[in-house]
Amino acid sequence: MEISLLISNLLNPPILFFILGIIAVLLKVELVIPNQIARFLSIYLLMAIGYNGGVELSHSGLIMEALVPLVAAVVMAMEVPVFCFFILRLRCNIYDSAAISAVYGSVSAVTFITAANFLDLLSIGYSGFMVAALALMESPAIIVGLLLTRMAAGKQKGYFVENGILHEVILNHAVFLILGSLLIGYATSQTAATMDLFTHGIFKGMLSIFTLDMGLLAGNRIREFKQDVWFLTIFAIVIPLINAILAIIIAYGFNFSLGNAFLFTVLCASASYIAVPAALRLSLPQANPGIYIPMALGITFPFNIIIGLPLYLKIIQSLW
Repeated sequence: MEISLLISNLLNPPILFFILGIIAVLLKVELVIPNQIARFLSIYLLMAIGYNGGVELSHSGLIMEALVPLVAAVVMAMEVPVFCFFILRLRCNIYDSAAISAVYGSVSAVTFITAANFLDLLSIGYSGFMVAALALMESPAIIVGLLLTRMAAGKQKGYFVENGILHEVILNHAVFLILGSLLIGYATSQTAATMDLFTHGIFKGMLSIFTLDMGLLAGNRIREFKQDVWFLTIFAIVIPLINAILAIIIAYGFNFSLGNAFLFTVLCASASYIAVPAALRLSLPQANPGIYIPMALGITFPFNIIIGLPLYLKIIQSLW
């Protein structure tokens, strides 16, 4: 991996603010982003990335080129939790195994946004329909994880309905907001210039505040991570690498563009620490959030944005 690529990623302001957040925790600095502001930033980022994706999708048109990446994204979101579950069952109980599997089968919107920003920094193009892939990969992993739990624990029929999981999965607020914003961007693409300040002008600054908050959260959550620390730490690094390799093979085989291959790889290598944990609190309360949240937020997320992004891109560039 070229050192210049790693440096260019590390010198990206959102990455530096994430690192600053972790340092603040280590130095016990009393720096806190209020919950309401953090929630507002999440909503803004989902709206902005969804809207931009819709505009780009409108410009490129609904073409067959989008079909294969979207189908591949859904297949990966359904397949990853299965093999993760059986690996985790070697050391974890059924509920924690299912929860972690769902987290790693799903995706991180912030990692995706950071990756898209990384491509913009390097002037590498990508298609707007990759935002749809982000939205489509959220729910299947949750469903598969819960199905595995039901099969392994012998849950009775009606488990999903009784726990409200269908509503939480299908109408998850993050999925709803991304898809809704994508449709609005698609419908109003002719007047998208009026949204430039919202979707581009303040985007990097808002992302930097959000990643600062993610750094603070990661620094605090990692302290809770005590159970089977070595096994789960290795899992949180190795599984994203395996998923990235699988994604690169798929992208190469189906001739994705360089930018799309990179974003597809990042999606497959990421882990959800917002949407899926929110769903798991409702649908799988037996699972321990002190395990799956620190794994995704404290290990996989920083690994991907600091090392993973330039590593995946370098591999893809060398193949393409």
